[in-house]
Amino acid sequence: MANSNSDHVVAAKRILVADPIHEQGRAFLAARPGLTVDVVAGLDESALIHKIGDYDALIVRSKTRVTAPVIAAGTRLKVIGRAGIGVDNIDVAAATERGIVVFNTPDANATTTAELALAHLLSLSRHLPQADRSVRRGDWKPGDFVGTELAGKTVGIIGFGTIGRIVARRCLAFRMRVLAFDPYVVADVIRETGAEPADLDKLLASSDYVTLHCPLNDATRNLLDASRFNKMKPGARLINCARGELVDETALVEALASGHLAGAALDVYAKEPPANSPLLALDNVVLTPHVGASTKEAQQAVSVKIAEHVAAFLETGAAQSAVNLPRIASDQVIRARPYQQLALALGRLLSALMPGPIAELEVALFGRIADVDPRPITAGALTGLLGKRLAMPVNEVNATTLAQRQGIAVREVRSQEARGYLSLVELRAKTGTESISVAGTLLGESHPRLVCIDDYHVEAVPEGCLIFTRHDDRPGVVGALGSILGRENINISRMQVGTAEGRPEAIALVGVSAPLPPAAIEEVRAIPAVRQAIQIEL
Repeated sequence: MANSNSDHVVAAKRILVADPIHEQGRAFLAARPGLTVDVVAGLDESALIHKIGDYDALIVRSKTRVTAPVIAAGTRLKVIGRAGIGVDNIDVAAATERGIVVFNTPDANATTTAELALAHLLSLSRHLPQADRSVRRGDWKPGDFVGTELAGKTVGIIGFGTIGRIVARRCLAFRMRVLAFDPYVVADVIRETGAEPADLDKLLASSDYVTLHCPLNDATRNLLDASRFNKMKPGARLINCARGELVDETALVEALASGHLAGAALDVYAKEPPANSPLLALDNVVLTPHVGASTKEAQQAVSVKIAEHVAAFLETGAAQSAVNLPRIASDQVIRARPYQQLALALGRLLSALMPGPIAELEVALFGRIADVDPRPITAGALTGLLGKRLAMPVNEVNATTLAQRQGIAVREVRSQEARGYLSLVELRAKTGTESISVAGTLLGESHPRLVCIDDYHVEAVPEGCLIFTRHDDRPGVVGALGSILGRENINISRMQVGTAEGRPEAIALVGVSAPLPPAAIEEVRAIPAVRQAIQIEL
């Protein structure tokens, strides 16, 4: 006899690890039921394109480049994990467009990178590499290596995320004055660490040391160029353990060669390795080979953390720290999740009721749910609305981007007004001439219910296959519909009829056991009292 459970076996999700990660990260993934892991390092773009179509997840470090063609070839790909901070080797925009979640591990190696920046700070101050080379040559010239104390000096930190804040606290322990610039961090947060907020020009003009800890993007590429080096304090020193392309290296060489800058310490470069770079010929530069995360503790931490992120997403859909999703507090995510699913169903219903182009979608939260961040709920609504309109997969990662591409303006409204329910989610789609709204709530905070279509009050479960009719409010309509369903051997699982005060029409939502054939739907539309009939699969 065949195994009765054979039809319920779920295929394992496959993970490709394309750069070496710590064995504890690999072991974590291998131990998860339902996941299989292949480690294949050293793939170039062509080889990765050829291989990636068989995998649900891809994990890389900094070496493997995940380009748009690689992402396009990943027809099963759901998640990309970067074991480290920077994601400039991943085409995040291409991943977002295809609904692929991208994770990094921004805090796992923060301490290690911050400590390297401090090591470079001390190395520059006391000429340690030069002194080491001198002793090895047999020289003994301590007078050639007169350094500077850190105490009393000013350090400017550009980028005040996790790493920047660790550096700030360490520098304060050296009794340094700390200035910080970050356009995305409010001044009070900077002051809480003991640092002083400053604009970029003031920081450059006032700092004896400038250390970079910001991401690489269009706004920060070549952030320090010739004009900004000229604004730096004469004799200042630069430390870069973030990204090489934050610095115009040609301008840096000129500033160092002229003596305007006393020194620089670099762990990252515009081109890695920096073969034939003029930086290599300068004695006032300390160079390390991108070792910011290269400690045993950091290697283990980033590997385990990215393994946890990827496994959690594949198993549960959890994506709270994804780089291409809004950062939302975990308690907000938990509260929003059931309403996000409700909004998904309402969006699908709304798409069927208004099949033409939509100019605007309003997402309104009423009652208790108005306290929750609306973005996950809006993403759910857009996913439902666009899911059957577009050829590509739509999910919470790319729904907002795809809506913008379709020309849909999204508006969010929140109100403590109860509207007769503890919590209510209302979606309203608008074109130039018409508007349709649907609203729903949760029973017991978990069971979704559709409660309104425009002014018509109903109470229907928004799932499965539904037949929606708008018809004259007179006897015989339901009977005629039932006759057609009976002839097609289709059962009615539930039915709701709604009326609106002052309107001669009624609506009906009929849950059916199977979809009606197209010819039968046309028969429903031909019932004399029926004005509109739509079959909806939620």
